[in-house]
Amino acid sequence: MFSQTVEYALRAVVFLAHRAPNPGICEDIALGTKVPRPYMAKVLQGLVKAKILNSQRGLGGGITLNIEPEKLTLLEVINAVDPVKRIKTCPMDLASHGVNLCPLHRRLDNALASVEKVFGSTTLAEILLETGGSIPLCDFSPKRFSLGQISPPTPVKKKGRQNLPKSGKS
Repeated sequence: MFSQTVEYALRAVVFLAHRAPNPGICEDIALGTKVPRPYMAKVLQGLVKAKILNSQRGLGGGITLNIEPEKLTLLEVINAVDPVKRIKTCPMDLASHGVNLCPLHRRLDNALASVEKVFGSTTLAEILLETGGSIPLCDFSPKRFSLGQISPPTPVKKKGRQNLPKSGKS
């Protein structure tokens, strides 16, 4: 029902809320949420444009939430990157239906309205406060990110012959 972009945007705001007040950088957010960095960059750009996130360049800069988690609804995040598309007129362009939706499309639109209502009344803070033993939408340890630091990825050993430094002996 929701696009991958929506999923990634929700992961990003959860990640940043956990780091608050420390700013994040795109690379860290992508790594922490398991999203390809180029894709995350586009998602973050959309959230900054929608004023959900703030981006500050330079030393001490980074990306932070622009709206307090207690005031930011999941629907705002969803609509910032891929708005919920309600059915207002017949999707089949049947002249006899017009704005009077048939039973099928009326039920589909009612379902979309329910989704809007639930996500419109759910704040980021509520998601963060829910207990259940895991951090929502993300696979990272809160201890790992508590100081706003991310460990660099472990280097992968190359297969095949490796050039070793010469010992000086012949």
